[in-house]
Amino acid sequence: MENKELIPNLFRTEYQKIVSVLCSLFGIHHIEIAEDIVSDTFLAASETWAIKGTPENPTAWLYTVAKNKTKNYLKRNTVFETKIVSEIKYNSPLNNPEIDIDLSEQNIADSQLAMIFTVCNPCNSDEAQIALALNLLCGFGISEIVDAFLSNKEVIYKRINRAKEKLKEENIKIQNPSSSEIKNRMQTVLKTIYLLYSEGYYSTSQNTTLRKDLCAEAMRLTFLLIQNKNTNLPETNALMALMCFHSSRFEARTSANGEIILYEDQDQSLWNKELTDRGTYFLSQSSTGNKLSKYHLEAGIAYWHTIKEDTIEKWERILELYNNLIILEYSPIVALNRTYALSKVKGKKEAIAEAEKLNLTDNHFYYSLLGNLYADFDKQKALEVLAIAFDLAKTTSDKNIIRKNIEHLSQK
Repeated sequence: MENKELIPNLFRTEYQKIVSVLCSLFGIHHIEIAEDIVSDTFLAASETWAIKGTPENPTAWLYTVAKNKTKNYLKRNTVFETKIVSEIKYNSPLNNPEIDIDLSEQNIADSQLAMIFTVCNPCNSDEAQIALALNLLCGFGISEIVDAFLSNKEVIYKRINRAKEKLKEENIKIQNPSSSEIKNRMQTVLKTIYLLYSEGYYSTSQNTTLRKDLCAEAMRLTFLLIQNKNTNLPETNALMALMCFHSSRFEARTSANGEIILYEDQDQSLWNKELTDRGTYFLSQSSTGNKLSKYHLEAGIAYWHTIKEDTIEKWERILELYNNLIILEYSPIVALNRTYALSKVKGKKEAIAEAEKLNLTDNHFYYSLLGNLYADFDKQKALEVLAIAFDLAKTTSDKNIIRKNIEHLSQK
């Protein structure tokens, strides 16, 4: 792999590891120092490897340079030495005057876990947590986050900086969470990761590669939680199962030109059986204990969608899961999705009656679903609501799907 491919790949996999370790070492008030040191490390790699060639072990090279840059920074920065280093030394094992930059596999895992709980703090909004997670936990740059949120650099830059400042104001400690912290904060952590995955799975961005990266990062963070015995909880496994099931259909979900392919039109041969099997494993692992979470129910719905056969049993099971999900945690979008399953079980007229009660007049999915339901017996009404859906849709891909549905229906 050439440097132009290798360095971005290593940046994606190693940046957040080194940042997590240095943030854990320096503390919440010095996150920017950690980020600067790691950025300088990758800049040095780009310059040095272009001249001298790629080292035999690029990752080890990065770790060594990051350690040396950290130690050099501590030596030459008297303010940092005065205010911070004494505390680090005091708290270090045996009060060793030589600060250890521990980039062992175990310490990286521990530091990343500590950073997950730091970033996913309810003192910040959901949007701020996701942006900060992409930046600090996933190594995404400002431009990539701008793409993810279809925003602009100034907005995202301010959002991330405000989130960091809020953590500093609250004096949040970067440390492995205690049992009580895990109990109190785990739902916030899982929610942030869930929202991160959702942003990737259905993003308003036109960058399909970025969308897959967001999903992959959400899965990586969830697996980090699963690997730790204290955070390897039933709902963590359920969330992982949900993401595996959804991701198993990723390649069939978009066409070669990036357009979305609806579920019923997907090529089943493109579904990833390995991911489906992993999802089944994690769903089984989630079945312990006596707590049923939204992730359990959504994973169950996603599981049944990995079975392509259009049977009444399948849709009855999906409808039952949606019914339970609405009782557990109601949302208008869940209720809207439920009406499609209802149409499969009870018929389209009953589903229309349920859907129209929702009155989601600012949501193009609402009108798209109504168009689908009306198509068989009221063509004019179907075309009317599809026209509204087209006007409300925000992405080119969504508009193209609706346009094709309108054209197909008009030709009947």
